[in-house]
Amino acid sequence: MASELVSHVTDANFDQEVLKSDKAVLIDFWAPWCAPCRAIAPLIDELAGEYAGRLKVVKINVDDNPETPARYGVRGIPNLLIIKSGQVKEQIVGAVPKSHLVRAVDSALG
Repeated sequence: MASELVSHVTDANFDQEVLKSDKAVLIDFWAPWCAPCRAIAPLIDELAGEYAGRLKVVKINVDDNPETPARYGVRGIPNLLIIKSGQVKEQIVGAVPKSHLVRAVDSALG
């Protein structure tokens, strides 16, 4: 069950929701069939709660929205990007421990 703090974006609203956001944005590129994506989903929800107000957290289904992953060179999932002021600050590929995600978020928010 996704957290109410995590929103879903599409190719159509990505620029508005992510690139024009006044906060740093953690984007989770995922697909329903991806077991590692499902494995890290609870961690993504936890981060959304822990960084509420400082970090916007969104998910984008790569099957339904192929343009955005292609634009950012996403070839494998799960793939997490942290974008701040329209620029990619961090990229994490694969299912990683929460401590790795926290370090990346803290670095990007720095």
